[in-house]
Formats: sequence, structure tokens, C-alpha cells
Amino acid sequence: MTKDPVTVTRSHSLQECIDLMKSHSIRHLPVVEGQRLIGFVTEGDIRQVFLVSLFEELKLEEVMIEDPITVTADTEIEEAAKIIYYNKIGGLPVVDDEDRLVGIITVADIMAAFIELMGVLKSSSRIDVILGEDPAAFERVSSLIRSRGGEIISVGISGHRLRKKRVYFFRLKKCNVKNITKTLEKAGYQVVSSVG
Repeated sequence: MTKDPVTVTRSHSLQECIDLMKSHSIRHLPVVEGQRLIGFVTEGDIRQVFLVSLFEELKLEEVMIEDPITVTADTEIEEAAKIIYYNKIGGLPVVDDEDRLVGIITVADIMAAFIELMGVLKSSSRIDVILGEDPAAFERVSSLIRSRGGEIISVGISGHRLRKKRVYFFRLKKCNVKNITKTLEKAGYQVVSSVG
């Protein structure tokens, strides 16, 4: 989450909100009274009323989301991601037990956490393997990779099935994948692709 996010109060005008969003390159503004969260306004909310001829006369509280969906700092990132996804929103205020704002979590924050978890930006190698139906295959393939000097950073699984079989994406610390690929194929596993 982003700690100490930029906030506004009821007294801010919509133009001030737009200016803050532009100057800070953000799309969400928690609305606070003291430290207590009382609303949430998004770029989309403002965009919807921007073309209204009375834009200058509208007040922030007429546009803000009252009683927004929130999470706490203890909420698991997967849970926050599901809330954002199912509610089709771009961010969530993070509050404490007394509804005081402590941060904000956005789609960009969740994407950054995913990229970090998967090791996507690290110098790495990747081997994509079809494991088959044997429940012990994952452990065997992992062991074979390690036996050839591969250090696994993360593993992803395809959401769809290739020829009715799931593809496992093994991201490894940068290494020569040729020997690992040969070892896996010799053991009967189908290597779909490998990038060293």
C-alpha cells in the first residue's frame, strides 16, 4: 500500500482535486475529516461530471463516494486484489480500527507486488513444462531442475490448458537452461519452451 496518501477534505473544490491528481500522477483521493476517512473520490467520478455545465458549482461531497469499501493494513494482498477485481474499482482506502486513513492500495500497487513475487524484473531464465496428471510430478520436476543447478524463483500455472494439460512456468535465477531442458525431456516431461 501507499502510506500517507494525498488526501482532500470536503472543502476542496473539484478543480483542486483534478489539480492534485495531475500534479501527483494519481487517480484516487481519500476524503478525510481530520484523520478519519469519510469518502473517496476517483478520476472516473470526476470525469463523469466534468462535462456537466454546472461543474464549477458542484461540491466535492456531491461527487465523492460516501462510505467507500475499505481494507485494513492486515488484509491479505490477495483479498484486496479480489475486492478490487469483483467491484471493478481501481483502489481501496486502508483504514485502522477507528476508520482513520493509514494508506491506499491501488491496482498499480498490486501489480508491483505481483511482479516482485514472480521475479519478473530480475535477470532470470524460464522453463515451461507440461507435468501431466501425476500428483508427484511437480516435486520430481522441481528436484530435476535443482539437480542441474537451477534455482527456482517462482512458479506460475497457465489459466488455460494446452492440449488438456496445464503448463507450469518455472522462473529460475539466470542459468544455462539447455542441460535442464534435456534432463526434463529425458525424464519424460514435455518442455514447451525455455529461455536462458
